[in-house]
Amino acid sequence: MNILVTGAAGFIGSHLAERLIEIGHDVRGLDCFTDYYARPLKELNAKQVREKGVGFLHLDLAEDDLAPAVQDAEFIYHLAAQPGISAKTAFETYVRNNVTATYRLARAAKESPALRGFINIATSSIYGADATGDETTEPKPTSYYGVTKLAAEQLVLAYARDRGFPACSLRLFSVYGPRERPEKLYPKLIRCILEDREFPLFEGSELHLRSYTYVGDIIDGFIAVLENWDRCIGEIFNIGADVSITTGEGIRTVEEIIGKPAKIAVKPKRPGDQLRTHANIDKARRLLGYDPTTTVRDGLETVVEWYTQHVHGKIDSGNL
Repeated sequence: MNILVTGAAGFIGSHLAERLIEIGHDVRGLDCFTDYYARPLKELNAKQVREKGVGFLHLDLAEDDLAPAVQDAEFIYHLAAQPGISAKTAFETYVRNNVTATYRLARAAKESPALRGFINIATSSIYGADATGDETTEPKPTSYYGVTKLAAEQLVLAYARDRGFPACSLRLFSVYGPRERPEKLYPKLIRCILEDREFPLFEGSELHLRSYTYVGDIIDGFIAVLENWDRCIGEIFNIGADVSITTGEGIRTVEEIIGKPAKIAVKPKRPGDQLRTHANIDKARRLLGYDPTTTVRDGLETVVEWYTQHVHGKIDSGNL
């Protein structure tokens, strides 16, 4: 099948594009290469994905003509977004890159006669501070990111409800793995330990509970949707690990793998952060056969290995 992946130079999108190629699909990647984090990291991802045979389009979903991008695409995985809950990112930027971009992509996609499915990638941040319920739980986002991702999701599902648009939405839980963004917990922690720097930890966050989900298990969920598409149209699925650990436990695991303690520097509490996530994946198990299996220890060993081989001493990932 012909498949378009937006955000294909990013963390999850690059892994998805590679997996789709490996199982025999024709894949076209799209990315805007925003300056949210160090461009050399995304260029590395894009290079590795291109080497696997993925074609690339450099487009801005919020303003460029998207008709050529969606032409002939039978399925679209929409991962491109403005991520994170940084106070330095303006609300207008979240609206532009999450809501406007999704609206324009969905509008272009519904005009394509080739389209069979539109898979929107959402987030557990839609649920808010306590993300432990199933897909029927009332959304209570606590960040601009969560608010705009909920709006984007509902735009796509509104098309599905009102106009027969073949779409679904996947809410992801705390994804980690090789190529993760540099401001996220594990890449930042690994960098600080290896470079003997202080690691900034937001007050109280060591007690936050997270369904840390290895990126390979997330991609398994994406592929399960493709393979069970008739069951997915109009639906929302939680995709993540149904085992949670605290952030503190995750930090200690990385310290054990590297064999060196982190120099913790406690910072003021971050507004909008989630306190507890635990992926309820009963629906995905029942309808998709989804079953994540990677342990946090195994996943983090892979992350440390990737970081030391591809980033440490080779790429400046920006300011901490």
